[in-house]
Amino acid sequence: MELRGVAWGFSVALALVCGVRWPPAHSSALAPENEVPLRPTVGLEEGRVTTVALPKGRTRRLYFTLKKKAVMMAVTVSPCDAPLEWSLTSRTIKDRPLKSLPWSSKKSVPEVWWRGPGSEDKIYSYTGNAMDNYTGPPHAAASIYVLRLRSKEEDTRAEVYLHVGPGTSGAFPQLPADPRVHILGVGMTSVTLSWEPSPSLARKGYDYCVLVNPHHNYPSMCAAREGPRKDREADKPPRRGGGARKDVRGKGTGLWPLTKDLWRAPQQQQQQQSQWKGSYGRETRPETPPALRDADAAPPCVCRGAENVCTVSELLPEVQYYFDVFAVDAANGTSAAYTGTFARTHEEARPAVAPLREGELRWVTFRGDAPGAAAAHTEEQLFSFRPRGWQQNGLLTLQSCGSGGGSSKGQRVKVTVSTKGRVLSSQALGEELVQVWLHGSASYLVHLERDVAAGGEGLRVKMQTSSAYHRMGAPSLPSTLQIKSFKRLRGCRSVTLAWMGTEERSLYCVYRRMLPPVGPGDGTAPTAAATATATAPCLGPESRPDTEQVLCKYFQELNPRRAVTTAVIGGLEPGRAYVFDVYLMRRWGIAVKYVSKTIRTRREC
Repeated sequence: MELRGVAWGFSVALALVCGVRWPPAHSSALAPENEVPLRPTVGLEEGRVTTVALPKGRTRRLYFTLKKKAVMMAVTVSPCDAPLEWSLTSRTIKDRPLKSLPWSSKKSVPEVWWRGPGSEDKIYSYTGNAMDNYTGPPHAAASIYVLRLRSKEEDTRAEVYLHVGPGTSGAFPQLPADPRVHILGVGMTSVTLSWEPSPSLARKGYDYCVLVNPHHNYPSMCAAREGPRKDREADKPPRRGGGARKDVRGKGTGLWPLTKDLWRAPQQQQQQQSQWKGSYGRETRPETPPALRDADAAPPCVCRGAENVCTVSELLPEVQYYFDVFAVDAANGTSAAYTGTFARTHEEARPAVAPLREGELRWVTFRGDAPGAAAAHTEEQLFSFRPRGWQQNGLLTLQSCGSGGGSSKGQRVKVTVSTKGRVLSSQALGEELVQVWLHGSASYLVHLERDVAAGGEGLRVKMQTSSAYHRMGAPSLPSTLQIKSFKRLRGCRSVTLAWMGTEERSLYCVYRRMLPPVGPGDGTAPTAAATATATAPCLGPESRPDTEQVLCKYFQELNPRRAVTTAVIGGLEPGRAYVFDVYLMRRWGIAVKYVSKTIRTRREC
C-alpha cells in the first residue's frame, strides 16, 4: 500500500507538470470540477542571464531546482533603474497528499496536495537599486527554490543569473575593492576621471564605458539606456482628459504555481522552453512592457577601452555634470557599475568689472590686433555704476572714437546695459553721441564688446556716467549738429555762425583754431592731416587750450523749430582758414560737439 501511494503521488506530479493544457479560467466553456487552475510560470536556468520585466506593483516569481550533488549556489539580481524588493525562499513539498480535504469537494486532489501544508524558509532578501547577490549552500530538504521580484515605483526590469558550484560565476564583471570614480582635474570645458581597474579586465571581451549627463548618476547600464526616454516622456504635455490610463492586463502569477521543468532533465529544458504557454497565449516569460521595448539601444560612451583614465572634453562652462563608469562584458551582455561622481566645470574667464565714479570721463581703449594676424577675436570690458539719490536715475553717454580720438568709421563697438540680468539697452556705437537713460535700479552693468578682425586697428570709446536728480528722462539733443556760416556776413577779421539749440536752458561754448598754411609765402591751403586733427569728433572741450575758447552763452527756446542762436566771432586774421567748434555744455553727460566748420576769412575788405 505504501508503494502504491508513492507511485500515485508521482503520477499526480507528472500529470500536473506534463499533463494536458487546461482551458483558461475565464473561458465560456464549462470547466470540469477537478480542474487545477495553473498560472504562468518561469523557470530560472542555470548559467544564463535571464531578463525579467517587472510591471509596477506585480510580483514575478522564478523557480529552479538543484541537483543533489550541488555544493554551492549563487543568485545575482541586477535591477535596471527602479528599486526592487526581491527574496529567495525554499519550498519543501510532502511526498503524499492529505487524506482529508479541508476545502470543498470541488477542489481536486492534486490542487489540495499542492496547496497543502509544507515548509517554506526565507533564505535571503534585499531592497534597493544596486546589483546584489546571494551565495550559500543549498538547503538539503528543499524541493523548489522560489525567487520573488517586485517593483513598487514604476515599470522596470531586472537581470537574474543562477550559478551552481564553487567559485564566481563570471557572468557579471567584478568591481575592485574601491569602486569609486575619482576626479583628477576639472577645467572650463573638460574633466579628467580615474578609477581602480576591474579584476575581470584581464579576460578577453571586457572594457570600460564612461557616460556623462547633466541630470544625475545612473545605477546601471540599463538605467542609462532608459534615462533619455524618461526625460523625453517627462517633457511631454499631459494627455487630454486628465485621467491616468488604467491597466487592464491580467493579474500576476499565483502563489504556488507548478513549473514543468521542476522534474524534467536539465538537457530537455532548452528544448521545451519555447513550448511554455501561459493563460495569455504567449510564452510564459513575462512580457516586456511597451515602455521598455525601445530601451535596448546602447548609450553613447565618451570613453571606451581598457584604460582606467578618461578625459571628458567639449563640456559647457559652469555646468554640473554626472559621470558613470561601467565595466562591460561584451560576450554575456552584462555590466557592473562603479560608484558615480559629479563635478562642476569652471566658469568662463570674464573681464573684471571696473566701477564708474560720478561724473567721471572715462576713455576705454581697445587694442585691436597686430597687422598680419590671422585669427579674429572679441574684446570686451565691463563697468558698473551706482547712481546717487533716492530716485536712482542716471545718464550714460558714449561716443566711439579712433585710436587717437579721431574718426572710427568702419569700426563697430556694441554697448549693452543691464540690471539684475535684464537688458535695458543694446546698440552699436558710432561717431554720434549715444545717450542711455538709467532708471529704477540701484546698480547697472555696462558691457562694451568689439569684434576684432584680423589686422584690426585700435579703438577708443569716450564714456561718462552721471546721476540725474529730479529728471524724468534723458536731456534733449539739438535736431541737427551742423554749424551754418553766412557768406555775406563774412569779413576780413570776423565771421557769423548759427546753430540749433534745444528748449532747455543750456550753455554753448565756441572754440576756434587757425590752420597752418601749406608752405611759405601767402599760401593759405591747410594740410589734410591738420584738418582731420582739428575736426576730430571726439575732441572735447577738456582737451582744448583756454586760448582757443572764444565765447560761452546761455540759450533757450521753447519752440524747437525756432531754437536757432547766432554768434559773431571777431579778432581773426585776413585770408586765413579757421576751424570753429560749438559745444553744448551739459550738467549731465559728455558735452555735445557740433560738426566742425572750416571758414576762410576774406583777404581784402
